[in-house]
Amino acid sequence: MDTSVSDPVCAFESPPRWYSGPQLLSKPTNVQLQGEELTPLSGKPFFHLILSKSHVKPHCRMVLPSKAHQLLPCAMVSLVLTHGGKKWEMVYHGDNCGQKRFDTKWRNFVIDNDLKVGDACLFEIVESDIRMVHIAVHILRGDVPTELLEKVNGETSDTPIVID
Repeated sequence: MDTSVSDPVCAFESPPRWYSGPQLLSKPTNVQLQGEELTPLSGKPFFHLILSKSHVKPHCRMVLPSKAHQLLPCAMVSLVLTHGGKKWEMVYHGDNCGQKRFDTKWRNFVIDNDLKVGDACLFEIVESDIRMVHIAVHILRGDVPTELLEKVNGETSDTPIVID
């Protein structure tokens, strides 16, 4: 069987029932999920993370993952987060070699968007230079069942959330 075709299901002898062939979109499509609109990425650099307890409560601290360090300036600059047509202004602290982080105004973003442990944030870097950073945030809700949250805390790698 020739698998050199650019069709994503070329490894199947016959396509699965759910597959209707390649789909080409003439323009980006927005998707509505649980009252929130998901917009497609624009092709700009991005990083993502799953929110843990320290990101959302009680201190609402946003220390960025190391994969984000190379995408952002090594300086303390103005930061604008945008989501759902709104914007939040804060400071990005990129001048510390060990920890790149958002200032305490990250808490306002968390509260205004009702972020919870398990939600995923995709941070798309719209603009970044030595004076300011603009990041569009895409939020994917990750509602963890209450019965699981009661059994684990998932705060660190020593106390992970394990699903059997």
